[in-house]
Amino acid sequence: MDPRLNSLTIEKLLRSLLDFFLPRVCLACGRQLLESERHLCSSCAADLPLTFFESRTRNPMADRLNGRLLDEEVAGYLYATALFYYEEGYANITQALKYRRNFAAGRFFARLLADSIAGAAHFSDVDLVTCVPLHWVRRRSRGYNQAEIIAREVWRGLPGARFEPRLLRRVRRTRSQAQLSEESKELNVKGAFALNKAVRLEGVHHILICDDVFTTGSTLAACCRVLLQALGPGVRISVATLAYAGA
Repeated sequence: MDPRLNSLTIEKLLRSLLDFFLPRVCLACGRQLLESERHLCSSCAADLPLTFFESRTRNPMADRLNGRLLDEEVAGYLYATALFYYEEGYANITQALKYRRNFAAGRFFARLLADSIAGAAHFSDVDLVTCVPLHWVRRRSRGYNQAEIIAREVWRGLPGARFEPRLLRRVRRTRSQAQLSEESKELNVKGAFALNKAVRLEGVHHILICDDVFTTGSTLAACCRVLLQALGPGVRISVATLAYAGA
């Protein structure tokens, strides 16, 4: 194999082969896509349940995140946004990235998330983008971290920001959060994250943490708590996800 072929080129070749041999279908409804459609059919794309949280400094997602951090010394209200609601059909967008290696779809919707954030004044001063880390065992078995793929695309849409995917470390392997109760989810991630002290943070004032889905907010709150305790109230922490599954 030509050593000049990088992983991105190989991925594009594999995706092209899949598109050639397999029908391209809408992630939400399963209908075969037209040549001009990408990831969603025109009807499902028009009905994509956008949250518009980026236009509101206070919104249900941010309220839930801040409610989990009442015991922390927080400099103001933490911002939070998601691109769309985690509703039936559209939940397949994040599941396709997380479980079926659909990197093209993940990047596509992450760029939409980046565009929404870039247009919001309260995210305009983000100077470092990071992601929720996977434990090394899970990352090795999966081969990638879906949150890092999202974070990288968001970073590309925020000129002037740094990308530091290794800012946080998952120091304890946790159970999957999917089937746990809200209380169990919080206990599951308690003490699971730590700051990577090898990352230089001089001059950083606003950190954005990215993930795929916000459900109860336990995981993202645990990450925020680590940064708040390590960096103090002088550094603002915000979060962004592709989907919001809260009520």
